[in-house]
Amino acid sequence: MASNQQFSDRPRILVVGGGYVGLYVAHKLQKKVKSHGGIVTLVDPLPYMTYQPFLPEVAGGNIEPRHAVVSHRTHLRQTELITGKVTGINHSARTAVVEPGDGGEPFELSYTDVVVAAGAITRTFPIEGLREAGIGLKTIEEAVALRNQVLTQIENASLMAPGPERDRALTFVVVGGGFAGIETITEMEDLARDAVRKNDRLNRADLRFVMIEALGRIMPEVTAAQAEWVVSHLRSRAIQVLLNTSLASATDGDLKLINMPDRTPAGQFSADTLVWTAGVQANPMVRFTDFPIDDRGRVCANAELRITGDSGPLENAWTAGDVSAVPDLSGGGVGGFCVPNAQHAVRQAKRLAKNIYAQNYGVGRIKEYKHRNLGVVAGFGQYKGVANIMGIGLKGMLAWLAHRGYHGLAMPMFERKFRVVGNWIFSLVFGRDTTQLMDLDTPRRQFREAAAPIQKRDAAAESAKASTSA
Repeated sequence: MASNQQFSDRPRILVVGGGYVGLYVAHKLQKKVKSHGGIVTLVDPLPYMTYQPFLPEVAGGNIEPRHAVVSHRTHLRQTELITGKVTGINHSARTAVVEPGDGGEPFELSYTDVVVAAGAITRTFPIEGLREAGIGLKTIEEAVALRNQVLTQIENASLMAPGPERDRALTFVVVGGGFAGIETITEMEDLARDAVRKNDRLNRADLRFVMIEALGRIMPEVTAAQAEWVVSHLRSRAIQVLLNTSLASATDGDLKLINMPDRTPAGQFSADTLVWTAGVQANPMVRFTDFPIDDRGRVCANAELRITGDSGPLENAWTAGDVSAVPDLSGGGVGGFCVPNAQHAVRQAKRLAKNIYAQNYGVGRIKEYKHRNLGVVAGFGQYKGVANIMGIGLKGMLAWLAHRGYHGLAMPMFERKFRVVGNWIFSLVFGRDTTQLMDLDTPRRQFREAAAPIQKRDAAAESAKASTSA
């Protein structure tokens, strides 16, 4: 496979993935590396980074979808950008195989340093029917689709007679009781509540929301007392919370549940909306590299964010974020490693950029990554939330303010921060946007329907002309 000649032949730092880690590493290094005669190259299938903590608010209609993403072209102007995916890395030869996003011929790209920052994908289980019935919440596209799904189901159901079909349309299920699942189902419930308030054919009692969690508690990041409060809060909003319960099958939207302690049936019902938020896994692209990976599919790393094998760190190979197993020197984490979240990814990226610059150009010192988690925040729709900040538990309005304050500051790039804050202000003043967007999956439908009658009329006219002539 030949190298692609249209890209720079300067010494290259190849960044695989344009999420939190990739965006920040490229942003911090692009000018510095260019001044030394090198270049930073970022490869990602998408032209933007997604700020995933905002996906529930996008699904709930509080944030405009484009404002929850950061454009690579806008903010990485001195980075060589390739829209595509890395399908293999041969670090011993310092080459990567890139498959262009337009389906073109794969090509090899050489590099001096590589940063594996491919992030994580949704983790699923072999549950019958899940692939066909479920939707995740890991991408901006999924958040937009979920928002439109909720609004479409409500509008369609409002025209149905009471009965099983309408009940199915108005049943919304979320599997996974972590932060993503709780924030998603509460934002969905807020959105649906506002939508039925504007539709005089339905009311809140017609809606059914179900949270399914396999463990005996939700949100392990907060205290047990806070988790119990969250469950009470959900139930006060008529959201069913099924703990110690798992999804056994979802064929054709018919959900069958099982009790986890004894594996006995736990009931069944039908739903047209099934959201899966039950965990993530490292991007499987790392299996097609010559880097060492652990039993969970993550790239092995040391605290300096170097990729590390049995014989020690690999030269000029780096990693961070959800795709990596980075030791948590603060003593927290899971199994001694940093948990996969945005807080670690952003901070690791900044440390990683400094370490690469120190090694390659002798500016600064290489340091180990160490960050003590200061706490967690979660929003449950307008004016509601829970937080645990430095051991201090918050709930309700104060937690909601802490959630928005933290994530407003954490959103990358100033222009994105202002756009998001603007969305929040508009929502507070004018209310949540419940406008339903149609035909996103079939944007040419109306054009085709408009064109079809014209063709039929022309055919009818020709037939009439032929009859007259005869």
